Amino acid sequence: MARLGVLLLVAAAAVAALLLSALPGARGFYLPGSYPHKYNPGELLSVKVNSLTSIDTEMPFSYYSLPFCVPPEGVKDSAENLGELLMGDRIENSPYRFKMYTNESDVFLCRSAPLAPDAFALLKRRIDEMYQVNLILDNLPAIRYTKKDDYFLRWTGYPVGIRVGVDYYVFNHLQFTVLVHKYEDANVARVMGTADATDVIPAGGKDAGSSSSGWMVVGFEVVPCSIKHNPDDVKSTKMYDRYPSKIKCDPTTVSMSIKENEPIVYTYEVNFVESDIKWPSRWDAYLKMEGAKVHWFSILNSLMVIAFLAGIVFVILLRTVRRDLTKYEELDSEAQAQMNEELSGWKLVVSDVFRAPSNPMLLCVMVGDGVQILGMAVVTILFAALGFMSPASRGTLITGMLFFYLVLGILAGYAGVRVWKTIKCGDHSGWVGVSWRVACFFPGIAFLILTTLNFLLWGSQSTGAIPFSLFVVLLLLWFCISVPLTLVGGFLGAKAPHIEYPVRTNQIPREIPPQRYPSWLLVLGAGTLPFGTLFIELFFIMSSIWMGRVYYVFGFLFIVLLLLVIVCAEVSLVLTYMHLCVEDWKWWWKSFFSSGSVAIYIFLYSINYLVFDLKSLSGPVSATLYIGYSLFMVIAIMLATGTVGFISSFCFVHYLFSSVKAD
Repeated sequence: MARLGVLLLVAAAAVAALLLSALPGARGFYLPGSYPHKYNPGELLSVKVNSLTSIDTEMPFSYYSLPFCVPPEGVKDSAENLGELLMGDRIENSPYRFKMYTNESDVFLCRSAPLAPDAFALLKRRIDEMYQVNLILDNLPAIRYTKKDDYFLRWTGYPVGIRVGVDYYVFNHLQFTVLVHKYEDANVARVMGTADATDVIPAGGKDAGSSSSGWMVVGFEVVPCSIKHNPDDVKSTKMYDRYPSKIKCDPTTVSMSIKENEPIVYTYEVNFVESDIKWPSRWDAYLKMEGAKVHWFSILNSLMVIAFLAGIVFVILLRTVRRDLTKYEELDSEAQAQMNEELSGWKLVVSDVFRAPSNPMLLCVMVGDGVQILGMAVVTILFAALGFMSPASRGTLITGMLFFYLVLGILAGYAGVRVWKTIKCGDHSGWVGVSWRVACFFPGIAFLILTTLNFLLWGSQSTGAIPFSLFVVLLLLWFCISVPLTLVGGFLGAKAPHIEYPVRTNQIPREIPPQRYPSWLLVLGAGTLPFGTLFIELFFIMSSIWMGRVYYVFGFLFIVLLLLVIVCAEVSLVLTYMHLCVEDWKWWWKSFFSSGSVAIYIFLYSINYLVFDLKSLSGPVSATLYIGYSLFMVIAIMLATGTVGFISSFCFVHYLFSSVKAD
């Protein structure tokens, strides 16, 4: 069910990953674990169907919820991984069958039952909601090209039908084009795949046992047509027989209007075309993403902003802070005491700067969960950039994110308890409670949001709803893997030495002088800088999630995330220094939210995207789903970016006051 695109940190390997993804040869870069499937002439090819999807509702439905033809052996589900189920994919067999390198035309598929009032109304509603049929052959989605002006638009799948005036027309004839490439042993020996293989299909050709010849599927195209068939002409015609008359597919005209209590006749044709596309490059047509220059200009612009901001940070902090520290260290103790009475700014809060914050346990829990989300993002995006999580392997991205999140619970427990022990000056009592809260805080929020949305999907009978059995599996993964690992991490954090403060804290807190402006206003405004580094890339990601477009430029994403982390660290550091300069020693939470406030602007951008880019989104249920998923995403982003800001500020404050001699 989840359309999650949790964004967030990158490692030093980002540059190498970008270079790999930018090289021309990178398009053919596949990883071990699979092989291309060779088909002999005449061998059977089976087309599969996925859920019906629409950018108008964002709710997938089963293919066979509409009056389409059913396979003679009955509907059977294909094996699906956890990620596919969470994404709402329901892959099933279909009646469409081809023979390798055998062109067929005028193939009769079936004559549906007369459209009952309910089926007729449902079909019209799905046409109004612009639902798309998604077919799969040899793990390749069917692709459709439409011409607009002087260029072609690329789509995956084809629409159920179209409305013209008050009449509804269904696309009941499909013209398939299968691109095939000659099997070459030498090339295949060097191919490394992405688990991009299909089920083994029994050979039907006489050369099935031969290993020296055969064909590989490298493309799958479809042209939908609406053709008026006479149901009376096919009363005695069997499935896969030739249609009584010649069929001419013209995609520019429609003629098969649907009417209540009348059946629909379905036909198809298939042509095989030899192609120069090699098997490792067969996904290029799907992964090609327009606007590469926009990505580069965005990155260069962000780099200039970051360089300018970093220059200001270093000039102010290195020159000002070091100069003050040098003067302070050159004085004897009496002169320092006299100077303390005359000083103003951050030097006056030396005895309060490490005073425990309000709600310290909540802060530790949020930092622990932020570290877990950051670690998950690093590993997931790294593997995706290297090709392990290619779109060719459906569901692996979500499955990988879930797996890494569960395993990295040990890191979350360690970080949360380590911060707790530091705040308590070495006292690790209460670490079990911290670990439990770390294990349940963010997953609990996610469970609450997704359960609410799941009830909406259940009520709509959408395939995007998580089945009850999968709900049980997710709960078992949470409490049997994530929680124990988080407790183990908490135990290790309790045994690890705490970070000692360089100065002592007075028993009586220092009064904070009145401020000219609310400090939280500055904290909230600080999120605009991190948002400025990612909002262009955010548009492409949102389009991928909500507009059905493929996002695979993980090299660019690595760079954007790296810039985001740098900006978050710099912004939090500068704001912490500014608060200390006005004698505001309550920096703990402000350092977290100064960078975490970027989530507010991402959520506002999501609302803007809903209003201006998803204008066709229909119904309160669809809008609720969109807002719910967006809220889930921004909470994860807040925890991750807030953790970056807190850690950078803590390191800066510790370094700043480690050179101050205070009694």
